[in-house]
Amino acid sequence: MRSLWRWIAACLAFFMLAAGAHAAEPIKVVYHLSEGIPQATRAIGNIRNHLNADPSAKIVVVTHGLGIDFLLEGAVNQQDQPFAGAIGELANRGVEFRVCNNTLVARKIDASKVVPEAKVVPSGVAEVARLQAREGFVYLRP
Repeated sequence: MRSLWRWIAACLAFFMLAAGAHAAEPIKVVYHLSEGIPQATRAIGNIRNHLNADPSAKIVVVTHGLGIDFLLEGAVNQQDQPFAGAIGELANRGVEFRVCNNTLVARKIDASKVVPEAKVVPSGVAEVARLQAREGFVYLRP
């Protein structure tokens, strides 16, 4: 009987350690943007709030269609304020930005027009799917 209790105690200790290790992993989130400047403005506010609540969160912003517009050099919001400062601030906090190459090609936009903080990926929708299916990212659409 004593060995049974030792086995149960060992199992409980293992599960408690496993649960603790899992809880310590940062939450991974993909923000999906495809609607243009108003959505990007909302997303920046959401991401700031998200990081203020959970500084360890791993956030990737994936854009395609009109969603890429705020990641182009010289982009401004509805109040004519540049996005560059907010993008730089969030990148410094670990946020990654990804731009769909299919959109660049379809809209005849040279990749050199994309801000340096952003990475061009072959397909925005494929990137969102990959992050969710293969890397366990939670999906958010502001």
